[in-house]
Amino acid sequence: MCGRTACTLAPDEVSRACSYRTRAGQRRRPRWRDGDADNYKPSYNKSPQTRSPVLLSQRHFDKEAPADECVLASMRWGLVPPWFREKNVSKMQYSTSNCRSENILEKKTFKDPLIKGQRCVILADGFYEWQKVEKDKQPFFIYFPQTEEVKEGKTEDVSTTSMPSQQKDSETTDEEAPAEWTGWRLLTMAGLFDCWTPPEGGEPLYTYSVITVDASPNLQSIHNRMPAVLDGEEEVRQWLDFGTVKSSDALKLLQPKNVLSFHPVSSFVNNSRNNSPECLQPVDPNSKKEPKPTASSKMMMSWLKTSSTEKRKEPDSSEGEKEQEVNVSESKPTGALKQWLQGANKKPRTK
Repeated sequence: MCGRTACTLAPDEVSRACSYRTRAGQRRRPRWRDGDADNYKPSYNKSPQTRSPVLLSQRHFDKEAPADECVLASMRWGLVPPWFREKNVSKMQYSTSNCRSENILEKKTFKDPLIKGQRCVILADGFYEWQKVEKDKQPFFIYFPQTEEVKEGKTEDVSTTSMPSQQKDSETTDEEAPAEWTGWRLLTMAGLFDCWTPPEGGEPLYTYSVITVDASPNLQSIHNRMPAVLDGEEEVRQWLDFGTVKSSDALKLLQPKNVLSFHPVSSFVNNSRNNSPECLQPVDPNSKKEPKPTASSKMMMSWLKTSSTEKRKEPDSSEGEKEQEVNVSESKPTGALKQWLQGANKKPRTK
């Protein structure tokens, strides 16, 4: 099951990384809901109860919005149903961080938001999964295969020296085509969300659950389940378009997809309080030595501390509010992320 993710892009980068085309063929960047960009904090090690960037239809907040308009929101991981009556959501007696696709219609917690069209897409660099290896567990980082531009280190969208292009992009209006994103391709996972209001009144809390399916053939050796991945803009569009695409049709998108890459990582990630590039760096599972920070990992951390049009937020060490037991795997690293990390050592292109 999906119980840990990473999302290291700054708010403005998340917006650029999930640009979409309208029905008229116009490319747009989704805006953040008011205040939500400040509530989201990049992290190499996100666990349930922390906040993640979520993409959804603007019509959930504005019924007059165009049917194809998307918006970004920062939501808490672990769906809290509106009928939950305790004052403290942490008192929920059961986990809702994941929702099995085959059981959605059997549980009111998930059936209600599905019927209401409350479908969303959870964004992440990738997710972690643990494979049982005898008496131990080996963690893996799992993600979309990356383009050659990323693997070759063409990361001007996140470099500190490409300020002019970043400023130009941040000022892009809805009518202008945003600059093409050449950074990390975000993983897009299908989810459901709901809104809970404290019984005695107060600020509403938006929460989500990641939908899971049977693992694809290439991941079965790691774990028997995986997030329901939406592969490509069209699948994302259909999942979010609750006004046109019925729930029964949307559910057909939730299938095991043999499209993900993965590599083993250090057990350093097992503790949800650990939040640094070491969490997702490739390691040799046969070596007992813990990896040392590299120049490229230091470069990635510096990106999070860099000032640009919208300053990157330093990872919050309190993101892992809750330590979890984790699962692990065994397999040869694909090397895509490793190449990307090595590419970060190259001098960024300037304009």
